[in-house]
Amino acid sequence: MQITCLLYYTLYFSIVAANSMNKFTYFAYGSNLLAERIHIQNPTAIRIGMGKLNFNNAHRLDFNEFSNFWEGCPSTVVPDPKEHVWGALWQLNSSDLRNLDQQEGVNIETPNGDNVLSRCYKLVNQPLVKQIPLPPNRRPSKAYLETILLGANETGLPSDYLQFLNEILDNGHDGPKMPWSKRKPLKTTEL
Repeated sequence: MQITCLLYYTLYFSIVAANSMNKFTYFAYGSNLLAERIHIQNPTAIRIGMGKLNFNNAHRLDFNEFSNFWEGCPSTVVPDPKEHVWGALWQLNSSDLRNLDQQEGVNIETPNGDNVLSRCYKLVNQPLVKQIPLPPNRRPSKAYLETILLGANETGLPSDYLQFLNEILDNGHDGPKMPWSKRKPLKTTEL
């Protein structure tokens, strides 16, 4: 009986370990905060919580490198010892790994103080200087910013961070019409 139980537990924990090896954790702070957005290319993504980027000191949220798709700049993280970036922690199957290229392993601090090794995107070309407000050529489009805000609320990020996100200025471009958009279409007037 003891051998059977030992064999059962060994087999059980081997299966659990094998299953966990087929998964990875991803930290999203931009458009992939929103479940509907991340599921477009990563159907196995499961939100497992939220956390604060805690890799080589602190980082700030910034925007850079105009995206034709979004009609504005996507978000990135830039080292900054005076700031922090909150985001969603997703668990994905390894089969989705190819959909999330240019990733790095980073430590994410959860609200209860635990550290989680995760993956996180950042732009290769980082803005060198923090500018408040962001100059128009570094601002996100309305669609991109709306996607971040919807995802941040959906994730339940801290209220002070939500307030910070709400104060980010857009570049005036609507960007693509996304299925999750809550924005009202612009009214056109006849001349």
